[in-house]
Amino acid sequence: MNPILHSTPGAAIHSRQHMNVLVVGSTALDSIKTPSRVKPRLLGGSASHAAVAASFFAPVQLVGVVGDDFPRRYLKLFRKCHLCLAGLQTLSGKTFHWSGEYEINMNNRRTLKTELGVFENFQPDLPESYRRTPFVLLGNIAPKLQHHVLDQLHKPRFVMADTMDLWLNIAKPDLLRLLPRVDALVLNDSEARLLTGLDNIVAAIKAIHRLGPPYVILKKGEHGAILSGPKGLFLAPAFPLAKVVDPTGAGDSFAGATLGYLASQPGSIADNIRRALIYGATVASFWCEDFGLARAAKLNRNEINRRARMLEGLTRTA
Repeated sequence: MNPILHSTPGAAIHSRQHMNVLVVGSTALDSIKTPSRVKPRLLGGSASHAAVAASFFAPVQLVGVVGDDFPRRYLKLFRKCHLCLAGLQTLSGKTFHWSGEYEINMNNRRTLKTELGVFENFQPDLPESYRRTPFVLLGNIAPKLQHHVLDQLHKPRFVMADTMDLWLNIAKPDLLRLLPRVDALVLNDSEARLLTGLDNIVAAIKAIHRLGPPYVILKKGEHGAILSGPKGLFLAPAFPLAKVVDPTGAGDSFAGATLGYLASQPGSIADNIRRALIYGATVASFWCEDFGLARAAKLNRNEINRRARMLEGLTRTA
């Protein structure tokens, strides 16, 4: 197991051995309803969750857009995590707002309201200092915007792209053009079936590889994740939780922590990516223990390392 490098989110910014991570996506306000609680206007969005998760391992540059109603306390949290905010635009208008309700099993949810606000015309233009960032996470924004980000980058070492069923339904041609340009695609099993038209997950993964990305990461929620890459398949379990408070952002935190861990390690991607998934799954489990980023704000690297060791231990046969 790797040594503890820092104890709080964002502290990796002070170590030269870590490569920078660029995170592009939505920065939002989420209103969450569960069977037991209602929490309005929490910090949310794919970029917010992923960037904070990545900051436990590597310096992070955040690209997104917020309105002039964005609470200062959330900017304070970003700064506590030492996120570089040169790419976070503040425009006149309302911040992207999503409202959703979870069923009692905490797996199924439905959207109650989506208000795009300033995110509707979001154009992710990168500061010059961001354009040589080696590790890049394209959150699940429109594929056209993901292309726009890649067009501004100079030879990144590793690009991970997330997607969702919306883009598969309304922007599939743009997504198909994107896949040869990325190193890893992150999606869930239903999205893999929608992308390929194949019901068998193993066959669907092989079909996605043929579309371009050498790595495919299939998220399966409480059942963990499947990695497929040059060294074959790897099954990363989810950390078993007795209680899930709010799973919003868990998938984004999984992707962010996975990429952040990769950026923090010497050696090849192929040698590090399996353990990166263990750390991604570990961080995602903490996200589920409270609403929004409340648990993340109190989390430290010592806790992450301990739980990662526990998760690895659960997979040993002797």
